[in-house]
Amino acid sequence: MHRLINMFVLALMAVTTARGEDSDSLTICLQAGDSCMQQYNTFEALEYFQQAFSLTDNSTTRQKLADCYYKRANYRQCADLLKNVEQDSLSHEALRQLCFSYQKQGDTDSYIFWTEQLVNRYPMDGEMVAGLILAFAQNHQPQNGLRYGSSYWLHDMYNILVNRAMADAYFLDRNFTAALMCYEDLLEQGDSTFNTLYSAGMCYSQIEDLERAYKYLQLAFLISGMQHYGCAYRLGVICVDTKRYEEGLGYLNLATELIRPDTTVMKAITLSQGEGYYLTQQYDKAIDAWKEHLTYNPGSIATYYNIANAYAYLVNDVTQAKAYYQQFLTLARQEEHPKAQLSEMISKAEEMLKYYELVDRHKKK
Repeated sequence: MHRLINMFVLALMAVTTARGEDSDSLTICLQAGDSCMQQYNTFEALEYFQQAFSLTDNSTTRQKLADCYYKRANYRQCADLLKNVEQDSLSHEALRQLCFSYQKQGDTDSYIFWTEQLVNRYPMDGEMVAGLILAFAQNHQPQNGLRYGSSYWLHDMYNILVNRAMADAYFLDRNFTAALMCYEDLLEQGDSTFNTLYSAGMCYSQIEDLERAYKYLQLAFLISGMQHYGCAYRLGVICVDTKRYEEGLGYLNLATELIRPDTTVMKAITLSQGEGYYLTQQYDKAIDAWKEHLTYNPGSIATYYNIANAYAYLVNDVTQAKAYYQQFLTLARQEEHPKAQLSEMISKAEEMLKYYELVDRHKKK
């Protein structure tokens, strides 16, 4: 049914255009696009809004087309359309889309510029104020963001998003006392999230109030499901400093386990590194990568063989070659039904060891 309506609209557009009634065609395109957007059909809406934009380039057609691009995650096109519209003509929603389009593209400077424009027009948009505070902090300009936050506080001191951003900005500015006041306020508001508890604990650690640091970091670690290695490490250090030695060692050991990389991933990475270094004739690095691979995959028979061959033929280290050939044979001979390739590898390794034995005998004579 919707497709039939669209076909009718297109036919009507053709008639009105033939009559030279561009304004009617524009209205039809915009209405058809709006209808599609109400049905969340951005695909067909895009066609109508592009047609409208081709008929008339103004703030209305630009904002409607940009809105469609934004909802389709085409942030570059959205920003390109909106940045050339007169700021006074941009709606609040269009300004937000312009800001977020730059943020999603990783363009922090443009995000800051346009968010400042938005906040100057809509100073009580707490979400955008918070975003601006954090963007300045990440851009190593926390004081600029704090200025906007302080201005917002004059009217509202209970916005959790703004308070989080202010706390983090103070923390990054190493003003731990001010940051603590914000984190404590957040906790009173019920914002007992991991980040708030962890950051509060870190602040207390910085001002050497270790008992409170211990309290908050312990709560944060529990909320993380005891999976945050950084929190476990900090908690372990504080426990040792406060003479909770056994507890601290437990946290430090847990931190060590949590920080270990994923074994499956590291197996694949180190194996590929070894092959890559070998094929580019970086034999010492290939050997190092294969050795690291063995720490994640100690049962890799082929890796022992590759290392032995590299030492024997490429690096000319007889001692290491003999040691790795022997380790290879120890594992390979445990295979009850070796495949033809493994049998050939075993045979070559045995020949090399016999060769080295003959050389040693000759040297002794």
